[in-house]
Amino acid sequence: MYDLIIIGSGPAGLSAAVYGKRAGLELMVLEKNPMSGGQVLNTYEVDNYLGMPGVSGFEMGMQFRRHAEGLGAEFREAQVSSLERRGQTLAVCTNAGEFQAKAVILATGAVHAHLGVPGEEELSGRGVSYCATCDGAFFRGKTVAVIGGGDVALEDAIYLARTCEKVYLIHRRDELRGAVVLQEELKALQNVEILYSHTAEEIQGTEAVESLRLKDLKTGQEQLLPVSGVFIAVGIRPATELVRELTACDEGGYVLAGEDCATQVPGLYAAGDVRKKPIRQIVTAAADGANAATAAGLYCRKKAEDPVGNGQEQGLS
Repeated sequence: MYDLIIIGSGPAGLSAAVYGKRAGLELMVLEKNPMSGGQVLNTYEVDNYLGMPGVSGFEMGMQFRRHAEGLGAEFREAQVSSLERRGQTLAVCTNAGEFQAKAVILATGAVHAHLGVPGEEELSGRGVSYCATCDGAFFRGKTVAVIGGGDVALEDAIYLARTCEKVYLIHRRDELRGAVVLQEELKALQNVEILYSHTAEEIQGTEAVESLRLKDLKTGQEQLLPVSGVFIAVGIRPATELVRELTACDEGGYVLAGEDCATQVPGLYAAGDVRKKPIRQIVTAAADGANAATAAGLYCRKKAEDPVGNGQEQGLS
């Protein structure tokens, strides 16, 4: 029996481990991958995390992990298959066995939808990005392309247009799907060009992105678009399958939880990209981890004082 089990070891999970250990909790971190860090591992360089400008995503993930390990956090590589409430505890079933805890923090992150075109994986972090606010500063004064037609794609293009020389918005349909107010703002920008009815066929480059091969869906003709960066905004999926039937989620699958990260289920917390919130960055994930671990610590202390649950349980805030 643990005080706390943390599922996932990205910035949110590792931050939770640090704060949990500092609070004296007996905790374990479950991670399905051999290395900790989550999406940050795929980021070539992080330049917007306070006090660590220019750090590589891999090194940042390793530093976060070393910090948690140095405080005595237990890590186990395992794939979680189910999570359920059993009386006063939460049971976590994995391919390495079943574990129980008074509290659980879900920090499994989110997955960006990929195009699946040649060059995308090879140049990821070297010009291919899934986060304009994370990586846009690296392309100041350069020409970039944004792929997508929804709100996120439009917001990314508007954001990038503030500092980039030229922004192409590539959309496979003949009209955008994003909010009208965003469309109007985007179309008013002089350095943005929208290419309707086009698809990205290949991202080209050797050491970094150099060009984007496009196909006109109406004529079938192809063209090579010289760009230094390709921002892919075709969707994101939170990894919340474990809890979608256990607690409340929005229509996109994001867990509904307040700033203390508490869900509707007593003892269950959601931290990082799985939680419904306006911005998802490394710093906000780390903040979620701190809040969730602090709230979980308070919950565990209350459970120790009232082991049979006669007091009022903590719910959605």
